[in-house]
Amino acid sequence: MTLTELAKEAKVSKGYLSEIETGDGETRVSGQKLYGIANALGVTMSDLLGQKLIVDQEDAIPDSLSEFAKTHKLPQADVRMLAGIQFRGDRPQTEERWAHIYSAIRSSEWMDSSDE
Repeated sequence: MTLTELAKEAKVSKGYLSEIETGDGETRVSGQKLYGIANALGVTMSDLLGQKLIVDQEDAIPDSLSEFAKTHKLPQADVRMLAGIQFRGDRPQTEERWAHIYSAIRSSEWMDSSDE
């Protein structure tokens, strides 16, 4: 990708990109512009910064999920998968909700296999 193509795709000027690249001047990059550049390049913002992605501690396993997992002897991979589920912006709060979601996922496994 040329500098001109990147500038156009990221909606910034070539001069702006050049300043960022060379470190000349006092150019401060906004998060929005950084996101545009990363998106145009097909990388993450943390890739551009050369830093590890900081992730919320949302990956903690809720107590209700832990109890459901222990009771039903769920594999750790399934517990991690379930921990990432939200419905209308919230995680399930009860073991019954986790059971319903897990059951729905398990009962749809047949959709992933093909009849060849």
